[in-house]
Amino acid sequence: MITIGDFAKLGRVSVRMLRHYDSIGLLTPQRTDPHTGYRYYEVSQLQRLNRVVALKDLGLRLEEVRRIVDDELTGSDLRAMLRLRHAEIQSQIRHDQYRLAQVEARLRLIEMETDMSTPTVLTKTVEPIKNVGLRALASSQTSDDIGPVIQSLYPQIMAAFGATAVTPVGPSVAFYSPAPEQSEDAVWVHATFPVASGPVTGLDTFDIPGGEVASMIHQGSMDSIDSTYQELNRWVSEQGFALNGQAREIYLEMSDDQADWVTEVQVDFVR
Repeated sequence: MITIGDFAKLGRVSVRMLRHYDSIGLLTPQRTDPHTGYRYYEVSQLQRLNRVVALKDLGLRLEEVRRIVDDELTGSDLRAMLRLRHAEIQSQIRHDQYRLAQVEARLRLIEMETDMSTPTVLTKTVEPIKNVGLRALASSQTSDDIGPVIQSLYPQIMAAFGATAVTPVGPSVAFYSPAPEQSEDAVWVHATFPVASGPVTGLDTFDIPGGEVASMIHQGSMDSIDSTYQELNRWVSEQGFALNGQAREIYLEMSDDQADWVTEVQVDFVR
């Protein structure tokens, strides 16, 4: 048998925690000296300790943990529970990272309100183009609503290209247009590519209209693209022009790391 201090070191827990587990009957020492009160443990008790700590880290209350381990939770059962909790935590981390990026983007918008510098906006006339791709409806033009919609379209498009051996001949163009027939906030989201051939099986052909646009280059993650749109829309408004609700994103440079992306953002306007 080993002392409580050595058992704590072996199990990578505190002596205080072991004393508490003893007091609630969760993990009792193999022997307690009746004269000194010293607690002694068997190395074999490490298995129960590991299960207790793992279940506690799942977020279970200690009373729930005690009931589970007393029913002799098997190793496979514990692994399954830990894998589930692992997936839940990963999902929460991804969600929190996305929300953090949104907060950072909104902070940049607020900081820009006091920045008197003039944004680099170009105006130009773009020609109509005919691209292939898919479209879906987003409930609003916010990145929260558009992001999941457009992300779901690209895997389907790439699968169609793979099945037909067609290769795009230029960068992808995402085109957004109002959908008032659905609701006042709804937006049609088009994910498209230019191709040299005609129609592509599994994809639709879209006529993306031309017109006069205000354009800015957005560098970095799409999480912060709302700031670029706000700058463009504010510039158009300050010039006394009118927005018609249509916009494009041309993905000029893309890599595994969105921090390296270069996207041209265009909003249509009428003088």
